[in-house]
Amino acid sequence: MFQPNMLAMAAPLAYSPPNSKQVDEAKAELMTFIGARRNMAPLMVRLSWHDAGTYEAKSNSGGPRGCMRFEGGEAAHGANAGLAIARDLLAPIKAKFPHFSNADFWSLTACCAIKVMGGPDIPWRSGRPDAGVGNDSVEDGRLPDATQGCPHLRSVFHRMGFTDQEIVALSGAHAVGMCHGDRSGFIGPWTITALDFDNAFFVNLVTMKSYAKKQHNGLDVI
Repeated sequence: MFQPNMLAMAAPLAYSPPNSKQVDEAKAELMTFIGARRNMAPLMVRLSWHDAGTYEAKSNSGGPRGCMRFEGGEAAHGANAGLAIARDLLAPIKAKFPHFSNADFWSLTACCAIKVMGGPDIPWRSGRPDAGVGNDSVEDGRLPDATQGCPHLRSVFHRMGFTDQEIVALSGAHAVGMCHGDRSGFIGPWTITALDFDNAFFVNLVTMKSYAKKQHNGLDVI
């Protein structure tokens, strides 16, 4: 039976990060690949974020380590439902760039996905070694739970060292993508431009009226 390491302190794999030429080659391939599959771009961002979003500053555990490539552990956490789609799509491309750790490759992929959706060029650097074993996964519950409120969000993000202002800024990523009932349980897009990296999420929060309703699966939404 899979037993997660509560502090995820197992030694990472030895890693010599890719050089600038290798990064440029991988970036060019990813831009072409995601550009032809723009509808998958938000999922690529989510993959990288959920790899990194388990970080805990106090114990220096979690964070981007590519743990989801192992069966069980973080790959099986409820918050990561559906991310096998992204990992499987990227696997043949990752195989072309063995100099990259999975964590680095997923991170660079997210930067490329944001660019494909009209976002900025994000400065990126390598250096995220992969976990060596699946038992390096942290316990479930470190990622945000959409059914909970502000105290929960503060608990999750303050654990990583973010301020309230930074929590709000990061929440702007909801401008892209949509909710899927078979993943989060919620259904529908956050904006009407779900494949454009813009500030529509914040505009909607400020200008749109919200009404409480119940989804067909019983979840209450606003």
